[in-house]
Order: sequence, then C-alpha cells, then structure tokens
Amino acid sequence: MRILRNYFLKEFIGPLCMALGVLTFVMILGNLIKIAELVINKGVDIFSVSRLFISMIPYLFTYTLPISSLVAVLLSLGRLSSDNEIIAIRAAGINMFSLIAPLLIVGTMLSLVLVVFNDKVIPYAHYATRKIMVDIGVKNPTAALEPGVFINSFEKYILFIYRIEEHKMYNVRIYEPQENKPTRTIVAKRGEFLSIPEKKMVKLKLIDGTADEPDPENPANFYKLNFKTYFITLNLANAQKSDKIEKKPKDMTIAELIAMSQKFKRDKIDPTPLLTEMHSKITMAFSCFFFILLGSSLAIITRRREKSVNFGIAFGLIGAYYLLSLAAETLSLQGILPPALAMWLPNIIYAAIGSFLTYRICAS
Repeated sequence: MRILRNYFLKEFIGPLCMALGVLTFVMILGNLIKIAELVINKGVDIFSVSRLFISMIPYLFTYTLPISSLVAVLLSLGRLSSDNEIIAIRAAGINMFSLIAPLLIVGTMLSLVLVVFNDKVIPYAHYATRKIMVDIGVKNPTAALEPGVFINSFEKYILFIYRIEEHKMYNVRIYEPQENKPTRTIVAKRGEFLSIPEKKMVKLKLIDGTADEPDPENPANFYKLNFKTYFITLNLANAQKSDKIEKKPKDMTIAELIAMSQKFKRDKIDPTPLLTEMHSKITMAFSCFFFILLGSSLAIITRRREKSVNFGIAFGLIGAYYLLSLAAETLSLQGILPPALAMWLPNIIYAAIGSFLTYRICAS
C-alpha cells in the first residue's frame, strides 16, 4: 500500500511542477510584452520597469497554482487509468480512496500555503505595484495613461485621449466637473506632458484647441476661447507622497480587512466589499483542494491519456469555476447573498460534484 501511495504521489508531483513552470512562464511572458512596451515605446527607465515586473510575479501564483493542481491530477491519474493500472489496483481489492487521500492531503497543504501567500505576499506585492505605477506616472505621465478610456488619476480633471505616441497625445479632451455649475471642457488637437517630479505634479501643454472660460459678468456661464498653446498644471490624486497611498481592499491583509470592516460597522457603513475580498482570498486558495478532489475522480472516469484532452477538461473546469466566482462576487456585492456564503459557493459546488464522483469510484 505504501509503495502505491508513493507511486501516486510521484506521478502527481512531476506534472504539477511541469504545469506550474509552463503556466507561470506563459503569464510572465505576457507581462514581459507589456513591460517591453513601457521601455521601448514610452521611455520608462529600466530600474522602474524591473521593480514593476518583480512586484507582478507573486500575483500570478494565485492562479497558476490551482490550475496546475487540476492539470497535474488529470494528467497523472488519466494516464494510470488509460493504462489499466487503476483496474489492476481495484482487482487487487485496494480501495481507491486510500490512494486518492494522499493527493487530497497535498491539495490541503497547497491550499494552506496559498492562504498565507494570498494574505501576506499578494497584498504587499499589489500595493508595491501601485506605488511604482505612481512613481512612473510622475516621472513619465504618458507611460501610465491608456488611450480610449476616461482617466481620473488627476485632481479636478478627467482626461480622455484618443491616441498616444511616445510622449505626444492627439485629440485630447479634458473635463472639469464643477458643483452646481456646467462641466468645463477643454479640447485640443495635440498635447504633451512636462513632468515636475520634485513637486509630484505634471504640466500639460495643449496645442490648437478651445477651452471653456468663465464669463466675468456671469461666472456660471462659459465662453469659448480658441488657443494655440494652453498650459494646465495637474496634481496626481493621493500621490503627494507615494508611501502614503491609501490602501485598496486588494492591498490589505485578512487582519486589516477584518479591522476595517469592524470600523465600517461602527460607522454604519456597509462592509460588504471588504468581507467579499477577505473571503475571496481564502476561497481562491482552497480551490487547489477542490480541483484535486474533482479532477481525481474525473481522470479515473474519463480514462483519457491524451494531454490535449486533459488540458481541455482542465481549462473547461477552470473557466466554469472562475465564471461562478464572478457570479458569486456579484451576488455578494449586490447583497443578494452573504459574502461568506456567496464566495464559498463555487467551492461548495465543486466539492459536492467531486465528493459524489469519488464516492461512486470508491464504492464500485
């Protein structure tokens, strides 16, 4: 029995390491393309880019480790089942659960490691990434901007830029919402940023456009001013000191989320978003265990040796799981279900299916 358990574990660990390495490499490669664009097209210094790249890597393990666990169990047990080794083990009168149990123990250990990782490492890395992006935005504002979306990173102003090429911007729209007054609008054909890093601000130079200016006789109204050159000074919101950037829920540890939610309750503020994020950190980590529980039974039932088929099954299950997670998050944030129940719902569904299939395998 001991030899068989070690054999099962050996068959599982190899594909786990392989899948983890491949998936992490693929995701790193995707980030490298974005990082290279910052250096080549937007002129960000290599030191800032290296810091940004390193801070992004830990976040990948939240996804690659559960996915690798599912892929590994499908590949390893799928091969054993297709080679009729499972049939031979059953014929010897050995209960399958006694051989699957070590894999479930490994899944539990991986989940507990990922809980600590999601609680301690991921928030720190996520917060560090935001701080680095603020520093990049101050030194090289166009590197932190994206064309075709509304940008509200600056105090007072909302920007919309149709096209960005290196340090130049084309077809720029700037909106300045004002309380009890019409929104002020500035339109320019071209623009460029002049960075002032020491003051944590940037100056925007606009060329060839029109600006709404207050009417001296009636400040509530505007008149159109045509300009050849127009300068606006922009302050980065919440970025006067990068070490004092306010933490978002994703930047907080579980203890910080609990403390903040308790403070919200005392202040009569709905803490649902904080509780949703807290339970998300835990449930995502325990997906390792439930993926192995469901995957082990599916691998034995389907009896497919082909890697392509097993990868297809794995990504089908993973896609369904993350869709369920998004639906659960929506149910939680809208108050339809309590956060604890909503965020555990995908795991409960996978646990129920996996337990039923495992029971059928062990009872047959």
